[in-house]
Amino acid sequence: MSRGEHDWLDSDAGPVVRPYAVTGGRAKPAVGGFDLVAFVVNADGGTGPRHLQPEHYAILARTRVPITVAELASHLDLALGVVRVLLGDLLQQGLIEMHEPVYDQSVGPQRPDDRILKAVVNGLRSL
Repeated sequence: MSRGEHDWLDSDAGPVVRPYAVTGGRAKPAVGGFDLVAFVVNADGGTGPRHLQPEHYAILARTRVPITVAELASHLDLALGVVRVLLGDLLQQGLIEMHEPVYDQSVGPQRPDDRILKAVVNGLRSL
């Protein structure tokens, strides 16, 4: 190892940080449930206060336009659980807004049409 290099830095993968380190050991968000298809949007369009972690700033940058929780996790290359915890932090501080999907409770749980499910299964099999 040359001077200035660390064993926690991999030139191919970048810095290696465990998810629990990013969330401070928390596994559940402080507030909110965060459905996978819920839309997240930056509440004021800004970057937020100075005391946030780099991952918080990355979320604020990505949420300048509405994005789903699942897409956000994918774009940031973070585990979904980590993103949910970080979103809870931002929601608690009023830095983001959540727009949860609306389900018609009078009809009961809605399922996709069987044709759609079969098409998805066939598409996955063809991969």
